[in-house]
Amino acid sequence: MKISGSIYSDKNRPLKETIADLEAHQVDLLHVDCNDDLAVFDDIEKIRSWCKMPIDLHIITETPEKYYDFLRKYPVEYVTFQYEQLPDNFELPTDIPGEKGLAVITPTNVDVFDAMSSDFDFILMMATIPGQSGGKFDPENFRKIRKFKSKYPNKNVHVDGGVNGEVSFILRNMGVHASVSGSFLFKATSVGQALMDLTKREIESLFKVKDFMVPRDECPIIDYSEMTLPNVLELIDKGRLGFILVEENHKFKGIISNADMRKALLRNLNDIKGMDVKEMINPNPISILDSSTVNDMLNLVRDQSFPVMYLPVINSDKNAVGIITFVNLIKGEI
Repeated sequence: MKISGSIYSDKNRPLKETIADLEAHQVDLLHVDCNDDLAVFDDIEKIRSWCKMPIDLHIITETPEKYYDFLRKYPVEYVTFQYEQLPDNFELPTDIPGEKGLAVITPTNVDVFDAMSSDFDFILMMATIPGQSGGKFDPENFRKIRKFKSKYPNKNVHVDGGVNGEVSFILRNMGVHASVSGSFLFKATSVGQALMDLTKREIESLFKVKDFMVPRDECPIIDYSEMTLPNVLELIDKGRLGFILVEENHKFKGIISNADMRKALLRNLNDIKGMDVKEMINPNPISILDSSTVNDMLNLVRDQSFPVMYLPVINSDKNAVGIITFVNLIKGEI
């Protein structure tokens, strides 16, 4: 996951000194907030003379057309427009260079991206109030990220607001492409220390597994009463996770993974039609409570003697309530 350093969040140093610090610590992008102020292009021109770092420009305006010529004259690698301020007839010219993003605040449904999906390369989730540094991350955005990535697997997700060490770990696990960091970077002892916190794998978290898990209604689940070989195969294929949850009258009974299915088929090669499909079930998979913290989850994974790619999530009543998958964590680190 890329880190985009919010340059105007450093209130104590000249801009050139801030940029030099971010460059020295190899921050991936320079995030420039533009609250309807064309003067930011003066700063962009200066930044181009100081370094070659990619610029991540976020524009909040009701009159986007006045920015087009400036974006042509001072091209940036990423340019994002805030959805809520855009006019209804907004059309982004195709000759504007760089990757284009649409920013939405927490209350705005990600479905607004649908009408503009052909014009934009990514969505920027504003997890706090746009333009205000130091806010607290709203966990509703975890659900929005999942929804967007499900609808648009080939589009990227960027996140701005409230990203500290614990939130950064969760976002990486969800496959977020880039996160903006401002006050967290500059209020730390040093930018280097803050970057270590944003990318480290040792996390003390206040968030619970239930805050960012894939919820039950998005999980591939099969009941005992529906277990046939075609049903199991179809559900594993549609779920695209490599496993399904098994339950009986809403009580968690185990999982069937690709490996479990393969082993059962190998044992029954001579009589696949007569095979009891329930033989595929792993009744004792590694699982985690929905009330567990991120740190609990990491300790559980470390304690295993084999790689853990997913975890069923259960509640105190032993009901399946979701899953955690680590596939996106691998993608998010690339």
